[in-house]
Amino acid sequence: MINLLNNKKLLKYGSYINGEWIVDGNYFDVINPYNGETLAQMSGCNPQIINKSIESADQAMSTWKTLTARERNEYLIAWYDKIIENKEDLSIILTLEQGKPIKESRAEISYGAEYLKWFAEEAKRIYGDVIPASVSGKKILVTKEPIGVVAAITPWNFPNAMITRKVSAAMAAGCSVLVKPSELTPLSALALAELAHEAGIPEGVFNVIITDKPQEFANEVIASKIVKKLSFTGSTRVGKLLMTQCGHEIKRLSLELGGNAPFIVFEDADLENAADQCVASKFRNTGQTCVCTNRIFVHKSIYNLFLELLQDRLNSLKIGNGLDENTDIGPLINSAALKKVENLQQEAIEKGAHIITGGNVIGKLLIEPTILCEVNTDMAIYHQEIFGPIATIIKFETEEEVIEMANDTEYGLASYFFSKDYAKVWRVAEKLQYGMVGINTGMLSMVEGPFGGIKQSGFGREGSKYGIEEYLNLKYLCLGGLD
Repeated sequence: MINLLNNKKLLKYGSYINGEWIVDGNYFDVINPYNGETLAQMSGCNPQIINKSIESADQAMSTWKTLTARERNEYLIAWYDKIIENKEDLSIILTLEQGKPIKESRAEISYGAEYLKWFAEEAKRIYGDVIPASVSGKKILVTKEPIGVVAAITPWNFPNAMITRKVSAAMAAGCSVLVKPSELTPLSALALAELAHEAGIPEGVFNVIITDKPQEFANEVIASKIVKKLSFTGSTRVGKLLMTQCGHEIKRLSLELGGNAPFIVFEDADLENAADQCVASKFRNTGQTCVCTNRIFVHKSIYNLFLELLQDRLNSLKIGNGLDENTDIGPLINSAALKKVENLQQEAIEKGAHIITGGNVIGKLLIEPTILCEVNTDMAIYHQEIFGPIATIIKFETEEEVIEMANDTEYGLASYFFSKDYAKVWRVAEKLQYGMVGINTGMLSMVEGPFGGIKQSGFGREGSKYGIEEYLNLKYLCLGGLD
């Protein structure tokens, strides 16, 4: 692996705490999902080290929060420049440990870096208010202050961008951060830490805690009175558990949880564009994203034509090693993920669904892009987040019917629909019960947009001008005696 990189210093094997690299035993393997090879032996932290990292983050924040917004801006821009300078190496590391095609990894590195640049500027726009008082001799002022030390738990499916999206906002606000990346993909997080170090980010402001025991990390940061905020991206099941635990300390939370995104194709849609966007949304990262299309609703009048267009596009996708420049579909992350996808597909077939194309496992963790038709509400695949390359197709007749079906889920993260009728666009957009709605596009993640969901997909927003507010406290100042 190391021979593939220009900057050999990006490969690290232990935690980054208070500006130092910590290797303290508790080793576990990092596996390449494409071929099963061991990429690295990683040293995990014990609870004592985690506690020390919390203390050092607290000490670092006492200085970091007093810097001017322009000074924090300059640090974040320096980090951004380092990431762009090392983009190719970071992409290779990401593909090797996560499996996604190298062209998608490059896109993730660029996308993730943009959050640093965005929030570097937002640091200079943390505005307060002066409110007219209803009583003479008084003035009302509202200021904003950094919330405190922040803990962030990030997932394996976007091991670079999910870190930068959280920490850039927190650091811009004046907070120090402890990041616990997935034990499946720690190398990308540590490479970011090395570049933060090279960029001169002060010791203790950005820390990466490596452990294959995520509950130990969660226990320590939730119990700590120093850590004021937890930001988590992951499953709804774990999010509910963390929310319960954080309630004991009234700790601030941001939760970006599961999804079950509908993708609606109305009879007046541009079908070529809808098919292109469906493939982009459904099969990006082998279907392993929280905003992936999960249920595809197609109007009965264009059902057969849309299926043909979709099948043509799937037949051109290349499956294989993510390091191959021509690969479109990489492996699933591990055997548990493959088993889940296979079980969902098999249960649907047993209940009447049938495969139009794909459906075969063609390698250790590789599965063909699949179209599954005749899917209905009795099937688990209709209700659960698939997290794999299976497109489930459902026929509909009326606008009212499809909106009801689309909203028939506990989740409320992303949704998509396609129509040229702008009256319909407004009607449907308002009626869909989701935090994000893609209209005539299947790709809606941008740094300028507020990313997040409703219902059991969580709460809080990342990115946009709203993202920095998650890391700030409002303070109301009432000045009297001004007569």
